[in-house]
Amino acid sequence: MLKGATDYRVKRVTLRFPNLPASFDGFKLLQISDLHAGSFASKEPLQRAVALINQQNADLVVMTGDLVNNIATEVEDHIETLAQIRSKVQKLSILGNHDYADYVDWTEQGGAAAKTANLDRLKQNHAKIGWKLLLDEAHHLERDGEKIVILGIQNWGAAMRFPKYGDLAKAHAAADPSVPFKILLSHDPSHWDAQVRPEFPDVDLTLSGHTHGMQFGVNLPFFKWSPVQYVYKQWAGLYQQGKQYLYVNTGLGYIGYPGRVGFLPEITVFELRRA
Repeated sequence: MLKGATDYRVKRVTLRFPNLPASFDGFKLLQISDLHAGSFASKEPLQRAVALINQQNADLVVMTGDLVNNIATEVEDHIETLAQIRSKVQKLSILGNHDYADYVDWTEQGGAAAKTANLDRLKQNHAKIGWKLLLDEAHHLERDGEKIVILGIQNWGAAMRFPKYGDLAKAHAAADPSVPFKILLSHDPSHWDAQVRPEFPDVDLTLSGHTHGMQFGVNLPFFKWSPVQYVYKQWAGLYQQGKQYLYVNTGLGYIGYPGRVGFLPEITVFELRRA
């Protein structure tokens, strides 16, 4: 493992919304993404990450996809560690493109039935960790009689090579229409321009991952560059169009190259405030 691969950093982002219910003013939401558990040869790095996550004392913890590289069993040595993540109200998760095992040749391993069984096992592992896995669903949070809603969808990528498993319309329809504030968990940030903004203008904040910042680049306060920007328009950090925000987390884990330069593994803490 090379330098930077597990040099975890906490990023803090304050966002202000005029339609945020008063009861949620100051709500602390923590995002992790792209754990890629199969890349870890020991338990120690994720144990450090969990300790850092718990120091943040978050109201809500979300994980925005790619728990594994390919196979459900990759995370099983880490379930005990990840189950120690603390959240005051809930721990929510979604699936990323790697979680479906689409990059495995299943022809000699039991075919489609084995692939389905692998995904079922992965879903069970989310539950064992204590995460509520949202599969095109709406999850409501209530404080003092006021609500916000978290929409969580399966992987949906605008690029042709990434299947569109997610159904945002289904998740959106499941939300209480009287709830004024919506957060979307969607793994692939290309979803934001392709569907979220044009079709669902009432989604206030979208949280994504997927890009890793390509685990390589220049990351300065006044200048950011990575080769991934030639593939993804939104690829690291915060973006805004009108009243809608997108945040792209550069991931907690790594895949392929066992290191990071510039775009270190991140834990993102959002403080939601009323404008």
